[in-house]
Amino acid sequence: VRAQMSGGRNNCRFADYFVICGLDTESGLEPDELQLLLCENFEQSPLRRTFKSKVLAHYPDNVEWNPFDQDAVGMLCMPKGLSFRTQTDIREPQFHSFIITREDGSRTYGFALTFFEEVTSKQICSAMQTLYHMHNAEQYDILHTPPTPRSPEDTRSTPQQLHAAPCLSRLQRFNSYDISRDTLYVSKCICLITPMAFAQACRRVLEQLHQAVTSPQPPPLPLESYVYNVLYEVPLPPAGRSLKFLGVYGPVVCQRPSTAELPLFDFPLQEVFELLGVENVLQLFTCALLEIQILLYSQHYQRLMTVAESITALMFPFQWQHVYVPILPASLLHFLDAPVPYLMGLHSNGQDDRTKLELPQEANLCFVDIDNHFIELPEDLPQFPNKLEFIQEISEVLLAFGVSSEANPQCSEGLGKLRGFRSGDMASDKRNGNLAGSPLNSYLLRENQTIARLQALVKRTGVSLEKLDVKEDTSTNKDSKVQCDEEEMKMHQLNIRVREVFANRFTQMFSDYEVFVIQSSQDKESWFSNRDQMQNFDKASFLSDQPEPYLPFLSRFLETQMFASFIDSKILCHDDEDKEHTLRVFDSRVDKIRMLNVRTPTLRTSMYQKCTNIDEAEKAIEMRLCKIDHTALHPHLLDMKIGQGRYEPGFFPRLQSDVLSSGPTSNKWAKRSAPAQWRRKDRQKQHAEHLYLDNDQREKYIQEARNLGTTLRQPKLSNLSPSVIAQTNWKFVEGLLKECRNKTKRMLVEKMGREAVELGHGEVSITGVEENTLIASLCDLLERIWSHGLQVKQGKSALWSHLLHYQESKEKRDATPAERRKSDAGCAMPPLKVSLIQDMRHIQNISEIKTDVGKARAWVRLSMEKKLLSRHLKHLLSEHELTKKLYKRYAFLRCDDEKEQFLYHLLSFNAVDYFCFTNVFTTIMIPYHVVIIPSKKLGGSMFTANPWVCVSGELAETGVLQVPKNTLEITFEIYIHSKPHECLDICQNLGKLTTVQMGHDNSGLYAKWLVECVMVRNGITGHTYKFPCGRWLGKGVDDGSLERILVGELVTSMENEDRMCRTPPTQQSPGMMRRFVTISPNKLNTGQIQEGVGEAINGIVKHFHKPEKERGSLTLLLCGEYGLVWALEQVFQHGFKSPRLFKNVFIWDFLEKAQVYFESAEQSQVTQDENWQMRVRHFCHFMRAINSTPRNIGKDGKFQMLVCLGARDHLLHHWIALLAECPITAQMYEDMALLKDHSLVNSLIRVLQTLQEFNITLEASLVKGIGI
Repeated sequence: VRAQMSGGRNNCRFADYFVICGLDTESGLEPDELQLLLCENFEQSPLRRTFKSKVLAHYPDNVEWNPFDQDAVGMLCMPKGLSFRTQTDIREPQFHSFIITREDGSRTYGFALTFFEEVTSKQICSAMQTLYHMHNAEQYDILHTPPTPRSPEDTRSTPQQLHAAPCLSRLQRFNSYDISRDTLYVSKCICLITPMAFAQACRRVLEQLHQAVTSPQPPPLPLESYVYNVLYEVPLPPAGRSLKFLGVYGPVVCQRPSTAELPLFDFPLQEVFELLGVENVLQLFTCALLEIQILLYSQHYQRLMTVAESITALMFPFQWQHVYVPILPASLLHFLDAPVPYLMGLHSNGQDDRTKLELPQEANLCFVDIDNHFIELPEDLPQFPNKLEFIQEISEVLLAFGVSSEANPQCSEGLGKLRGFRSGDMASDKRNGNLAGSPLNSYLLRENQTIARLQALVKRTGVSLEKLDVKEDTSTNKDSKVQCDEEEMKMHQLNIRVREVFANRFTQMFSDYEVFVIQSSQDKESWFSNRDQMQNFDKASFLSDQPEPYLPFLSRFLETQMFASFIDSKILCHDDEDKEHTLRVFDSRVDKIRMLNVRTPTLRTSMYQKCTNIDEAEKAIEMRLCKIDHTALHPHLLDMKIGQGRYEPGFFPRLQSDVLSSGPTSNKWAKRSAPAQWRRKDRQKQHAEHLYLDNDQREKYIQEARNLGTTLRQPKLSNLSPSVIAQTNWKFVEGLLKECRNKTKRMLVEKMGREAVELGHGEVSITGVEENTLIASLCDLLERIWSHGLQVKQGKSALWSHLLHYQESKEKRDATPAERRKSDAGCAMPPLKVSLIQDMRHIQNISEIKTDVGKARAWVRLSMEKKLLSRHLKHLLSEHELTKKLYKRYAFLRCDDEKEQFLYHLLSFNAVDYFCFTNVFTTIMIPYHVVIIPSKKLGGSMFTANPWVCVSGELAETGVLQVPKNTLEITFEIYIHSKPHECLDICQNLGKLTTVQMGHDNSGLYAKWLVECVMVRNGITGHTYKFPCGRWLGKGVDDGSLERILVGELVTSMENEDRMCRTPPTQQSPGMMRRFVTISPNKLNTGQIQEGVGEAINGIVKHFHKPEKERGSLTLLLCGEYGLVWALEQVFQHGFKSPRLFKNVFIWDFLEKAQVYFESAEQSQVTQDENWQMRVRHFCHFMRAINSTPRNIGKDGKFQMLVCLGARDHLLHHWIALLAECPITAQMYEDMALLKDHSLVNSLIRVLQTLQEFNITLEASLVKGIGI
């Protein structure tokens, strides 16, 4: 809506200014140095060069609500400057529109018609003749340089070759401008500056004005009468009304949507789909929604504007919040360096292809080559939800109008060649696929598989295309009284149908968004002052309600500025009267959806729902165009002096400024054409539509809130002095630093969760999708920082390019050996080297990553996982000479204070653990380094057996690996490329490590081994896991086990001086347990044991309440330190009798005796109920299966296996009840034992019953060899 408004209620005129631009004969020919510099046009013939154009006149001088911006209007009316032609060139008029966006985001539209007029100034013609003499002499020298076609050097000298061939013909045809023989023409432009984008109406007005000076007969009235009429006597049509006014030769009609309809849009969407195809339009639309930098590229200005306006209009109810320059003047090309999201249009000269276009940053750029129907997308672009069904629905709408769903090269090329591209003709030319007749349809269906499939689909729904054609024909007959051109009517119909389909996607996706808006309890001042620290939307809860396929897109979209601004405006507008137009329309549609969903609930499903209100929207437009609501005052003779307003055929004159400087003293058009009641209603509607601009206080809040996430919203199109450019770049630097601060804080709060609830984040949780989104967003920010002020470009990623330069310079100098990290006390592994180059090599060795952008992102993820991102970047930027060579002085990376703050913000990531590399690159090969540490007291020096290990992780396991014997510290490495003597296997990424199975074959004289622990380190990320053991492996010692399953945890090293305070490791039991275990490790009382069981069960319950992808290791919660197995061990050990000195009795001994008792009780047919018998059978079956396993696990290992299987099959509480009642318990336990206390046993059973609702899946290593 903001786009439709230029400045409050004062302005209700159709147009604010009429402008004439062109050649100022007094100042003569001034070359456009900047254009020449950028385009290297010195070799171009003078007719192909550009010269400075000027605003020759504008009427009136100024209006208070929209001050005239001469520089901006001059640049955008004639972005290429002046062009010259001769009588041999095509000189068709060209129409284009443009937009001037002020710094506050409000917009003014311009509509320009550029045509050629004969040059009458002899001085200009003589100057052109002189330029040609000079140019022809230079070209003659080039052409007569002897060519060397077969030499290899010649293949490199392409610029001269490219010019040589065409220049022969140019010398004959163009380069022989003769002042006596040729007629010289120069471009001129007439333009309307308007508050609203009535593109079709403005095009008609300008074309008729141009026709008036080129037709043989003079116009009925002086030109001033028509210009005065459109400036002062034609009002803006009120909302929901249509208006007709007279041009020079015919009526002009425009209509404006009501406040309940989609906002005004008057550009042909058909043209966009014909140029790009539905698939590309949807991809471009997705990029815009995710606020990716977008660069449009075309040699036609109007195409740039049409595509940009179409994409932003289709976003309803969201609005583009960043830099928006659909036509980027040549003098602003430095703005492509902007490290912010932008949507810009770049003019192509039609000769250079994409490969020759060097752009400052391409890592996160969507490049759209409109003329060649081609779109270049950034990596990792998520799919728009229900993309295929969405494409199908759009294609059906286009098909009904005879428009192909794929790009149509013939259409666009024909327009470019034959008519010099006139935007209106695109929509009004029946040769472009707008015919609804069956011959065209059958041709399209024959030639196009997609449409053939669609036709089959349409037929299945019971509709034939012939019926559609009939409908088209009858509608045109019925609408013979439509007041506008038939093709314009068709444009409106197609536009509204497509826009409704797009708008329906958002009403379906966000139909329950209001539930998740976090309304502030503070007053507006407090809310605003804390705005950047507050969350305005409960993202985690919203995403948890969405279908899985939507998450990659939605999680990124919820992080955008446009979404935040939309929610901000929702928070600030409490009632309907306060709401912005877009918000009010969207909310009313959401209300309708919700009412329907009460009857047929479809929320939270990915079922595709088509748009149902197309006909209603189309009918509203047809009604307005069939019955015109208002007619403006007709043009009339003005009070002009005798001799004024003379007609000069072929020339558009400067008009009489005295009669055009001000309008009528009273509003004549209002009195004559509208009753008072209508005027009052119009004012009320306008007031309602633009209320948000009238309330200064609220506008300040919304605008400031929008600016929080952005830096510079628009480039100034005036005063391009070096100081202004420097100031702009300084704003970019400040903005990047602010964005870095906000991003790091957001990521830390999400990860750590301490402040989350206080800051309105809701429950502490972060999903993998969300974490990936935030890290991808950080990678994008780093790319933008590294692209700012870049001088030397190498590949698409500026960050990777810098890293490669650094690597090259270091390797040349044979850099000093990388530092080693200080090792932990007692760590048996030599610490990994801290090396930026080594981490780069790891990434370069990953064959799966093909692109520079991908490598840069992988390197950032690896550095974050290793907690070295800030340190690595500090080393990279410490090479000052390299930074100076690569970056301009104003670049962010050369602003020392800001750079230091930036590195400090990144340092805060060291406070949390990220697995963003390990969890994303799941298929890569990784070297692992394993060390088995025997007990120092009873070491393995005598050990004779053959040991083995098997390492398991969340993603895979290594399989059994034999370990070389007769070494105190046995080390082996699983490497990718290098081949050490101990190399045993090549291993893919195991993910987070969970268990190590280890054992030996019991061979030799001394087959007893006391192992303290096993250490395993990931050779790329440096993550080290410790698997404590502290037990013997051997027959006749300890519990007789020849193999053990060890459960490990990540070692938290505290050595790094950059390391900040850490969060506690994610999966350890609470500190309470640790406290009382250290006090009395062997004498826990019943209260402490109950608490231990409760905490172990609680950990498992929490595990299952997390999203599936976010769960940690269940094995750790079952078998790890203070896990379920440990807790039940304490239960069974409490009050356990020890029969003799020097003999260990294990829990498994008790369980085996109980098994014998139960089996004998079953055989003796002791009368027990059926439930008891079922539980006994289960218990005995599991005991037999574990005892008969081929694995050499000891008694404690068997107990662990029984607990895990009992938890999996929800039998633990039954077994506890059985054992508590068993006579064997009375024999083997003291009277004070927990198992003999009925109330404590019942309490334990109730706690264990909570596991019944969870589907526990055990890791394969825990239940190997068990066939249950």
